[in-house]
Amino acid sequence: MVSDRSVSNAGDDTGRDFAVVCYREEGRWEIGLLPERATSSLEAFLAALRQQPGEGGALGFVDVADDFFVAARVIGESVRLLLSDVTAADEWPFAREVLERLGLPEPSDEDFDDIVPAGDLALFADLGLPEMELNLLVSDIDAYADEMLFAIARRLGFGDELERLVDAGVH
Repeated sequence: MVSDRSVSNAGDDTGRDFAVVCYREEGRWEIGLLPERATSSLEAFLAALRQQPGEGGALGFVDVADDFFVAARVIGESVRLLLSDVTAADEWPFAREVLERLGLPEPSDEDFDDIVPAGDLALFADLGLPEMELNLLVSDIDAYADEMLFAIARRLGFGDELERLVDAGVH
């Protein structure tokens, strides 16, 4: 299952880094912090998500230095990904791996003018968070990555639990 604390950074200690897994079991959300090794690479993160039970697969979130987040949905071998800001790939290897997996190029100079998400904005549509609303959440230039993730989690029905878990497990 899940373990203690997760740190996911590329040499920068700013922000609160965390990785979590969320899945539904018997109609209710179960959430937990993933171990540090799950954030060493995209494949390690996806492998950790595949190990979780759940009626509809597992959701995973990685917050890196409150700069950006990656959301994943894994059902068997099927993987859907969302990177909150393509410009993160300029500095962070984890974000570059997500873009590579999505088959997208690294950001160009004009991409640095706005926050532009990449990947599947319909990731949570069947769970009650429509694509348009998710796009608005991740395009908020005043919000940090953790604030975006907490807003997403609130819409999905486990926001308070996620905030408590992160506050307790990430120092």
